[in-house]
Amino acid sequence: MKAHFSATEQGATITFLLRRASVFDSDEKIQSYIKQGKARLVVGDALVLEDVRKGWQAALEAGNGSIDFVIFTIGGYPNFHITKGLVLEPADICTRSLLNLFRTVPAALRAPEAQPRFIVVTSRGITHDSHKTLPLAMKAFYSFMLGSPHADKLGAERVLTHCMGRKWTDEEPRAELLPRDWTSLPDAPAEGEFKRIVIIRPSLLSDGACKADEAKPGKPGYKAVAGEIEGGYTVSRKDTAHFIVTGAVQNWDQWEGKGVCLVY
Repeated sequence: MKAHFSATEQGATITFLLRRASVFDSDEKIQSYIKQGKARLVVGDALVLEDVRKGWQAALEAGNGSIDFVIFTIGGYPNFHITKGLVLEPADICTRSLLNLFRTVPAALRAPEAQPRFIVVTSRGITHDSHKTLPLAMKAFYSFMLGSPHADKLGAERVLTHCMGRKWTDEEPRAELLPRDWTSLPDAPAEGEFKRIVIIRPSLLSDGACKADEAKPGKPGYKAVAGEIEGGYTVSRKDTAHFIVTGAVQNWDQWEGKGVCLVY
């Protein structure tokens, strides 16, 4: 959420698609942005196609027919299962929501020159090659505790690879997370249709401080690497937001088309 606040402070108008707008009722900062017209709240569920279309339409109206950036950070609240670790309900919340996002891109934004730039947060360690770079202590934790959420994010990565026109080299996501015929669904994105994408793959997320805000000049506070990086355990949500605004948004040409690992 800090990423949206920072962007708003820099003059952007943000449209939020939220299941419950009440989450902001006691947030004085976002309430001030709403009163100033810098933030708009659209109540809807990203799992419902018509709700996502409603979000697109509201953002188009706010942007006078254009949208600069779409930031996708959807995640679920997992429950702990004694034999399965953390389990999401529904199990495909990220995959299906992301696919709905691309299926509902308005016709006015489909042409390459009119497309917004997409920033999508998934996770580090979900593909075979990425998992190999994790510290030994994290591999078992990721495999057991985060198996369900990461299987869902693998589906999201599969959708992104298709949209970007890249070759998929990992195992296919489970069919209950991403149907085998998903590319034949109505309004499914064509292969290579959306290339203006940055994928952010943070390490295990923490609720710690934004180290980048406290870092000395020339020392960013965290590592941001296109591709894979060996080792490392965590990164905070605030530093992830910091990279979204100061990295992906402000230095788009440097990161476009890349998957970026974030880690301390």
